[in-house]
Amino acid sequence: MTFNLSTKVGLIMKNEAACQILLRHIPGDPDAFLHNASSLKWWTLEQLGKLGLRDAQLPGWLNNVLTELAELPSVEQAIQEEPESIPSPQYEPSSVPIGSASFTASSQTEQWGVYEIELHGPSHGNPFTDVPLGAEFRLGDRSVRTSGFYDGDGIYRIRFMPDDQGEWMFRTYSTARSLDGIEGTFRSVAPSNDNHGPVRVKNTYHFAHEDGSAYIPVGTTCYVWTHQGTELEEQTLATLSMSPFNKVRMCVFPKSYIFNSKEPDYYPFEGSLESGWDNTRFNPNFFRHLENRIADLGKLGIEADLILFHPYDRWGFSEMSRAADDRYLRYIVARLSAYRNVWWSLANEYDFFWSKEADDWERFAKIVTENDPVGHLISIHNGLTFYDYSKPWVTHCSIQRIDAYKTSEVTSEWRNKWNKPVVIDECAYEGDIDQGWGNITGEEMTRRFWEGALRGGYVGHGETYLNPEEVLWWSKGGKLTGTSPARIGFLRKITEQSPGGLLEPLAAEWDVTCAGVKDDYYLFYFGFNQPRFRNFNRTPGIRYQVEVIDTWNMTVEKLEGLYEGSFRIELPGKPFIAVRMTRAK
Repeated sequence: MTFNLSTKVGLIMKNEAACQILLRHIPGDPDAFLHNASSLKWWTLEQLGKLGLRDAQLPGWLNNVLTELAELPSVEQAIQEEPESIPSPQYEPSSVPIGSASFTASSQTEQWGVYEIELHGPSHGNPFTDVPLGAEFRLGDRSVRTSGFYDGDGIYRIRFMPDDQGEWMFRTYSTARSLDGIEGTFRSVAPSNDNHGPVRVKNTYHFAHEDGSAYIPVGTTCYVWTHQGTELEEQTLATLSMSPFNKVRMCVFPKSYIFNSKEPDYYPFEGSLESGWDNTRFNPNFFRHLENRIADLGKLGIEADLILFHPYDRWGFSEMSRAADDRYLRYIVARLSAYRNVWWSLANEYDFFWSKEADDWERFAKIVTENDPVGHLISIHNGLTFYDYSKPWVTHCSIQRIDAYKTSEVTSEWRNKWNKPVVIDECAYEGDIDQGWGNITGEEMTRRFWEGALRGGYVGHGETYLNPEEVLWWSKGGKLTGTSPARIGFLRKITEQSPGGLLEPLAAEWDVTCAGVKDDYYLFYFGFNQPRFRNFNRTPGIRYQVEVIDTWNMTVEKLEGLYEGSFRIELPGKPFIAVRMTRAK
């Protein structure tokens, strides 16, 4: 192919000569452009010229760049593909007895806990690619297969989440003779009080734990909190323990973006940025750290909504070969699928990847779902273009608004379009940075939560307040300083008090949202409107206890007496007021 207006910036930057031409024509500091390039690589050259550089563009900029690029030879695919590794069945000689590796495993674990088999085996060659490993677990007539993984230093692990109680049997399988055919048993016992199992979809649009207990996702975003070092990570956990949030969106890979220039303590592969990465050899320390933090969240009752790929990258992890991508996915699913509090998010802003196409995301979904015996929730997050959430592998819609102003107001349309739970993971962030996605007020964040909740969806929080240390919650964690979290917690309590512990939208008048159960329970929300009174018409013969809720000041005023038929309710004449009606017994 030749360079043209439709060529992605990422492809140009992968070609050394083309990159130098582009940098020579960039107005201002080329180093500054390179620092922020990860957020521009998915743009076409035409988009870069017309949108990215519109404030500083010189006359004829596009033509000048294209003229010089045209003098270069035709370019091939920028990402070099590699052959898939095929393990040798002769990894160990026939003199090694079958099943001779030593292993340790507990005799008991709780239902929905993590059962682990640790095996001590061979370490020659490259066990990450040379040694497939797994086990078949049996309970009565049931059989479940799960993959194992190499954890370095001759140690292999197989993790399994028993979903039922009883006496389980297992038998390992591997091309390494010493790891093949090892058998054992363990007992799965009753779960502890705070163990309700993984989260599942309930009643089409909602969620519940596997034991049937309610789960209302109240999420926040902390993209790379696990890459910040012990002190800040512990502070993040302490903050979360006192917050209303029970779901955290977080990345596997480190992030390179505004307010994110720190190098992580660990990298996912052996090697370095300077010398290159050997993505056939994982760094166990990186993944151990990640899984320990996921376990920490589990102890707090928080789901880890794990983002497997993102485009904000200066290390090359978003631009690996097809074989490397697939190998990474199989490895991380083998390591983490036994943790009950994991959700899979294939990508943050999937459409901002210059190097991946629709077929790649479908292939990734197939790898994850086929290798996850637990069947965790799975979705994919958009930038400017919604994914097709009707795909059968998608369990719920993970949405970022695509309109500068409308967000949770569209929840009903999204529910009707995809018939799946709507989780608005990014409705914008409470904060004061110079980006429109990161400077809404706490009042507006809270309003969006209420609007989304009463329309039958679930809205996510984030915080981007400037501070001298550039520790912004949305990316690094730390402390929450905004005004919305307490109000979001108040909404969570209101939702938990509703019938069935969820809010189902009801038909309402054009200027007010409503949720509840017809004739039994109504919750009205007036948002930024500020009426002094409201006339209601309910079914005659049914009496209601009425409460006026100030969603910002977090107060509930129970009105005297009971109301029936047509009646008037006096209101305070200020924004963010709700009215709750509960059928009198």
